[in-house]
Amino acid sequence: MHVALITDGISPYVLGGMQKHSFYLAKYLAKQQIHVDLIHYNDSHYDIKRLEFFSEEDKQFIHPIVLEFPVSAKFPGHYIYRSYQYSCLAFNAIKDKLSTYDFIYTKGFTGWKLISEKHKKNVSCCSIGINFHGYEMFQIAPDSKTKLQQYLLKSFVKKLSQQADVVFSYGGKITGIIQSIGVNPKQIIEIPSGVEPEFISPAIASHQEAYRKFVFLGRAERRKGIIELNKVLRTLISEKQTFRFEFIGPISQEHQIKHEFITYHGEIRDPQRIKLILSGNDVLVCPSWSEGFPNVILEGMASGLAIIATNVGAVAAMVSSENGWLIEPANEQELYGAMINAINANALNAKKEQSLNLVKTTFNWDIISQRLIDSITGAG
Repeated sequence: MHVALITDGISPYVLGGMQKHSFYLAKYLAKQQIHVDLIHYNDSHYDIKRLEFFSEEDKQFIHPIVLEFPVSAKFPGHYIYRSYQYSCLAFNAIKDKLSTYDFIYTKGFTGWKLISEKHKKNVSCCSIGINFHGYEMFQIAPDSKTKLQQYLLKSFVKKLSQQADVVFSYGGKITGIIQSIGVNPKQIIEIPSGVEPEFISPAIASHQEAYRKFVFLGRAERRKGIIELNKVLRTLISEKQTFRFEFIGPISQEHQIKHEFITYHGEIRDPQRIKLILSGNDVLVCPSWSEGFPNVILEGMASGLAIIATNVGAVAAMVSSENGWLIEPANEQELYGAMINAINANALNAKKEQSLNLVKTTFNWDIISQRLIDSITGAG
């Protein structure tokens, strides 16, 4: 089987949840001895030609095509313009090989040109699938700037989703969004994301501290709920609650709270170091306004953490009262209540155990990759 995977980067060459998902797609298709033409680009100091984050066995089945992401001046809609230009580069890179593919998997706007050309019947090829992850442009926005960005994206996302042969959904509220924009339910394939089996802890960690330890993993992007989280942290500090909080990710100085209870690790690209920090905590907090199927939650669960997260995207497929607290987005009172409950919980280990068990049995890439292969084999 021969698959083209058109991406806007893979982790750690490009940071982001979509990029991490793309990395695992390439890796686990290769593990199943499926040939993958990987179309991507580099935004790091790593030598992308080496693909050093794949095993030698994996690299026998991964055939990279490295592109340069277009650069332009900033103007309203510049991201859309650059994304279309990138899709044209991707199209030109594989247009002479289209007949060799059994399935083409595109991420976000990367398949724009190809999908349009096939829709116009200018080219003929196998089925093309598209994955816009959380369809965040159709979820609630935290501010007017984000609303404008969503407005600019909606029509393009809707049109491409309708024109693609297959639309991938993580499930939950995302499937409802995809159907609401006019995609035939028969064209929707629901497949969650996952973590590597090697990343899953064998058991929850035993902590001797008398206080609860929380962690946030991500950027200080507005939709990630950093402002709401900081307000709650300041309240907990003012009440002299006993806890510790760690941040992993590029959190700017303006969003940092100077306090002995709070630690900022900065951006970390080494998965093992991230794993080490996560395993030293009790609860992962993900208070986003919008999401798809957050890798950070999966990584927290795989590290044996209970989860506090907002009920957006497909988060409800991962988080419930059994392994944490599912709260409404942009609700500081619910976030505060969940953190207080976690601080005072007597049965927190039961929630942590449930997180770990759920990842082991449902959300690991050995299972997910086989579901994906079965799906695209039928769709191709």
